[in-house]
Amino acid sequence: MRFHSLPDSKRYPESEEEYAIVLDRYNTILDELFAGTDVFVVTMDWSDTPTGPERYPTPRQTLHPDGIRWWTESEQDDADPEFHTHTRLYADRRRWSRGCLDALLRAVADEALVEVLVADTELRRIHHPYDGGADVILATPGERDRLRDQHQEWLSSHPAGL
Repeated sequence: MRFHSLPDSKRYPESEEEYAIVLDRYNTILDELFAGTDVFVVTMDWSDTPTGPERYPTPRQTLHPDGIRWWTESEQDDADPEFHTHTRLYADRRRWSRGCLDALLRAVADEALVEVLVADTELRRIHHPYDGGADVILATPGERDRLRDQHQEWLSSHPAGL
């Protein structure tokens, strides 16, 4: 399910008041999913080589300093090495508390950092924030429906829910 982070499906915050709304919406959903539990925080970067520097420098290292390299997914189907990419995932485990990811979530809202995931340690509930909102994957349709019903005003008016 998809939640928008600002009223009227506005994509980017332009004031501190709007950043406060974005962070409150992210944290409210994250609290409902993970309060009192440990979570995995996953961030990503991309490179031309499996171990080389980031192709597009981001604040990932500063905002996720405890993330350890967990996985590298290499795309090398193209015969031209210039088009090879290596997606590297970094993860850490921490106790969820409201606000513990605010700097990271603010960077996501600004699209300075992309492809962030927060998941329970069983990977049954996943929160994927992005600039403009968050996609949430839940373990059961009942959980999805309860969360959707609690935050109707944060849903898209688009028929497909996007």
